[in-house]
Amino acid sequence: MSDAITNILLVGVGGQGILLASEILSEAFMLAGFDVKKSEIHGMSQRGGSVVSHVRYGREVHSPIVPEGEGDILFGFEILETYRSLPLLRKGGTVVANDLRISPPAVLLGQEPYPEDLPEKIRAQFPDFLLMDGQKLAADAGNIRAANTVLLGAVSKRLDIADECWQKALEKMVPSKALDVNLKAFQLGRSL
Repeated sequence: MSDAITNILLVGVGGQGILLASEILSEAFMLAGFDVKKSEIHGMSQRGGSVVSHVRYGREVHSPIVPEGEGDILFGFEILETYRSLPLLRKGGTVVANDLRISPPAVLLGQEPYPEDLPEKIRAQFPDFLLMDGQKLAADAGNIRAANTVLLGAVSKRLDIADECWQKALEKMVPSKALDVNLKAFQLGRSL
């Protein structure tokens, strides 16, 4: 095991399952034998505000916060929040994002337009960019609310963690009544 630390950022708005996804990530990394640190920043998250979760893992991790410009993977649940968070990524980082638009209050109030061409703007800065329709894939798995697990599955393909660690983490963190749907959603994300 090298001394390298992997820095993952999960961004979106409140209610999208970001905190559950960061818990599952952290659990999978611990099951794989890594030291893990996690931190969340909630900006009025219960009212649809921004949520950012930092997850760092490696042989030894001292701080839970990913320094600006050092993120390895940006895991975006909403496209504008993904775009806003690009400065947190290192040059050559990876972006996995949900193709979902949730208008912030300023857009809803007509004070400003929702920015156009965000996927193209993201791809121009970060060519390692996967954009997916998480809601459609989650619906295919049986519940649109499992979009966070679809995204988690897609991110898992970019991490060298054994399948059984992901399986055990999902089994531990997801309520049993929702486990089958979430396992399907995870596999749909992994297949992308």
